[in-house]
Amino acid sequence: MNLIHALDIEFQFNEQLQTITPVLLMDEEYTILIDCGYPNFMDHIREAASRSNVALDTITTIILTHDDMDHIGSLAALKRSYPHIEVISHEIEAPYIDGTKKSLRLVQAEASLTMLPLHELAQAEQFVRFLQTIEHVPVDRLVSDKELLPWCGGIEIIHTPGHTPGHISLYLPLCKTLIAGDAVVIENGKLDIANPQFTLDLEAAVQSVRHLLAYDIEKLYCYHGGLFEGQVRPALERLADSYESRNNEPRHNKE
Repeated sequence: MNLIHALDIEFQFNEQLQTITPVLLMDEEYTILIDCGYPNFMDHIREAASRSNVALDTITTIILTHDDMDHIGSLAALKRSYPHIEVISHEIEAPYIDGTKKSLRLVQAEASLTMLPLHELAQAEQFVRFLQTIEHVPVDRLVSDKELLPWCGGIEIIHTPGHTPGHISLYLPLCKTLIAGDAVVIENGKLDIANPQFTLDLEAAVQSVRHLLAYDIEKLYCYHGGLFEGQVRPALERLADSYESRNNEPRHNKE
């Protein structure tokens, strides 16, 4: 049985072709979906899973890397269709997923409305309304940093804050594979920070990249970019170095 199935989903957004890559992990008993796309993406997920001969009703578990619309958007629909699915997230992220706390992405978007020029305001307000429509779902199981889930030879939870406070990545020691979520993305064949202008704590995001250097990673799956083809450790080091060097550049006061 193939342990890992990358579900590359292509779609049109703002008249551009985009791709997201949820991941399926499988062993003899469990089928685990890592993140679940935008709202109304169930058909996309079903089609992508079928290419790996996996039916959605066999999914036992959904692990959410964080509370963002493109990662939790179809969670409610999946849970309604398959109520047996167990939903897992980091303990910090769970209140945003279940609606106990307002989504930090929504807070960020609402705050931007007071700073935007008039010609950008209508689109920003539309985005806020869209975020307000995301359905909340209770989280069944909370996890924390370094917790080891027993499936697929062991899945280690790595707390990788920055993009959001409770963001997690997943490490499978059996196959030396990291599922990064949005801890890193692939841009033009290189690793980068996901949407640094919208990252809630960029310094923490860079430190999370440094933290990943402690792991022996041969394969790296990014939600945006898919499988990274290259030497993972040097690429992570270059990424962290590049952001830290920018922060360390001397700033000259203008006279």
